[in-house]
Amino acid sequence: MGNRNLTRAKRAKNDEFYTQYDDIQKEIEAYLEFNPDVFRGKVVYCNCDDPFESNFFRYFALNFNRLGLKQLITTSFDPSYIANTQLELFDFDNFEKPKGRPKASANIFIINQIYDMDEDGEFNLKDIAMQLKANKQNEWMPLKGNGDFRSDECIALLKQADVVVTNPPFSLFREYVKQHFDYNKQFLIIGNMNAITYKEVFPKIQENKMWLGATGNGSDMVFAVPNGTEIADSDRKKAARLGYEGNYTRLGNSCWFTNLDHGRRHQPLPLMTMAENLKYSRHKEIRGKEAYDKYDNYDAIEIPFTDAIPSDYDGVMGVPISFLDKYCPEQFEIVGATESEDRGFSNGLWNESSGVSQALVNSRRVYKRLFIRHVSILG
Repeated sequence: MGNRNLTRAKRAKNDEFYTQYDDIQKEIEAYLEFNPDVFRGKVVYCNCDDPFESNFFRYFALNFNRLGLKQLITTSFDPSYIANTQLELFDFDNFEKPKGRPKASANIFIINQIYDMDEDGEFNLKDIAMQLKANKQNEWMPLKGNGDFRSDECIALLKQADVVVTNPPFSLFREYVKQHFDYNKQFLIIGNMNAITYKEVFPKIQENKMWLGATGNGSDMVFAVPNGTEIADSDRKKAARLGYEGNYTRLGNSCWFTNLDHGRRHQPLPLMTMAENLKYSRHKEIRGKEAYDKYDNYDAIEIPFTDAIPSDYDGVMGVPISFLDKYCPEQFEIVGATESEDRGFSNGLWNESSGVSQALVNSRRVYKRLFIRHVSILG
């Protein structure tokens, strides 16, 4: 039992990645550019966030009035390995948390109204904390349970929400996504790019019910991590080069998943013709060849780089999963996908009855690919 508990604790610690304020701001501002009222009158729920530590809470609290929120709800998880240790947001003098409560406990904050509490002409986190301490128009209390998003009390809060915005545990991403579709909620969340091929995720992407967010997809995102978390030296150094020293790591395959609309997903990808790619492509794997490679067991051509998709090919094309960052549903149709942790097989293609296969290969290796074709050429 002790070993199992230790393993569970280690897994939980290594599953905690704390998002930077700038990344949250940049992503959300992209939705506001597309629709300034996207959050207006909405209840936003951050259900994997210690309010004292979370930059999601910080962003939505500081921008509560500008966004026109109806309510902000945040719930934390107990135990949290980072809680009240590294990211203290309320760091001004003379503010005490309620007495008699464990430092790392599951709490709920409900923000109904935000204003300049100390009347100093400036609105900041101090005003929020003073309101919470005085319990004016807002609520702060311990949860009965541990704050797990699957618990009855957290699901009850989810039912009240319009939009969920957070960075959930990557190891529970399948369950997390499924829950939001079960309760018909809008969401903006961070996950691993490889989650695209999960059986709980890919059908929603294929049906245009879920897509990648507006920024940072597949690029380096920096996250704070708890003390003692194993960090690869290269990731620590990369985080430091990006301006984050200490307990920070970078994840190059992280991305935003959402069902909130944004303008970037409606921008067609500029493309060259097949002949132009074979002649002028900046990729030596394509330039100078007579034709694109074909798969051995499926009628499709292999496109190893998104910018090498030919504009004039009317058949099925296999592209990297990173293509989704450039996916415009008015330009392309997603036909299927290969390779997943779910080992279903049906001619190498995903469909609703078979799952995802890793069988589709060319003569050299197995590829993780999405299969697409042009909408405009199809007419």
